[in-house]
Amino acid sequence: MPDDLTTTDAPEVLDLPAPNEGEAGTLPMEAVANTAIARWYAVQVASSCEKKVKATLEQRAVTLGVSNRILEIEIPQTPAVKLKKDGTRQSTEEKVFPGYVLVRMVLDEDTMMAVRSTPNVINFVGAEDRRATGKARGHIKPRPLSRSEVDRIFKRAAEKKTVVKVDLTEGDQILVTAGPFKDFQGEVIEVSGERNKLKALLSIFGRETPVELEFSQISKQN
Repeated sequence: MPDDLTTTDAPEVLDLPAPNEGEAGTLPMEAVANTAIARWYAVQVASSCEKKVKATLEQRAVTLGVSNRILEIEIPQTPAVKLKKDGTRQSTEEKVFPGYVLVRMVLDEDTMMAVRSTPNVINFVGAEDRRATGKARGHIKPRPLSRSEVDRIFKRAAEKKTVVKVDLTEGDQILVTAGPFKDFQGEVIEVSGERNKLKALLSIFGRETPVELEFSQISKQN
């Protein structure tokens, strides 16, 4: 579980319209009260299956009659540019938390079953309820995300700061395509993915000199 996905028990109260009196199928007052509490939960899913889980769960919520309690399903993403081996750039999306889907829902037995039984869902993020014997693993009790963590996650996605991804390792040959060293060729000696930068040895005035470059300033040579 990522460090950012901490939890708290403070509820988020939604303003939902009350049903008309005498309307067919009107929920009991206790059920109406329950629908007023919706929280964000993190759900761990199989690798690269985030979009598939989102689409499937949206359909299942309708089929199982819980779409009024499974309210939103989100995959926070930021724009990214992937530098391919041939030097071309491909626009894509970078997931803020790969392997996780965020679901805003009213937690009850029906909604938990709908989420847990969705193909490619591993489990909710939460605390494990240990069995009394201590010999077997217990069930995961879903824990809601705090409002501050939810705000932080979606703020990060809303910033739209482009992430540059590059398929590079030490020893790869590169061509500098921008900046003061444009058209120089060199060899990668260090890759810093979190900083979107690398170090390369460039031949400058007949001497190999280490130079720090941004991913956006280079292309990989075959």
